[in-house]
Amino acid sequence: MPEGVARIERAPRGLLDTSVVIDLALLSADDLPIEIAVSALTMAELATGPQAATNPEERARRIGLLQHAEATFEQLPFDAEAARVHGRIYAAVIAAGRKARGRRAIDLLIAATALSEELPLYTHDLSDFAGLENLLDIVAVPPPQLG
Repeated sequence: MPEGVARIERAPRGLLDTSVVIDLALLSADDLPIEIAVSALTMAELATGPQAATNPEERARRIGLLQHAEATFEQLPFDAEAARVHGRIYAAVIAAGRKARGRRAIDLLIAATALSEELPLYTHDLSDFAGLENLLDIVAVPPPQLG
């Protein structure tokens, strides 16, 4: 480790956002929790991927990712407790002057899952969760370095 750079302790457990699950094979374990969980909502997003693919190679890649995720990860449900805390998530987003519906809706349901399970949320897209910093730990995961 270079001099002057602090080593951050890996969390024992965390919830991965869909963006991180998609890139998981390309990421450093040092940037992730020791034990990984994903939301059932992430699995729903991954299940739509093959349906949206426009060519057979991409469809096959997305099916492979979905099958790997299904076989590998503990899936946390969006349950009654997540539904309860979703109101707090929604209010925080509105208070931050952002829209809490539309494209952002699933991200906020995933955040509610993390909050209800008291887990840090790992994401490539911090901006998707702006305004929630006081409710849950949001961990930036650097995107993979390609090439």
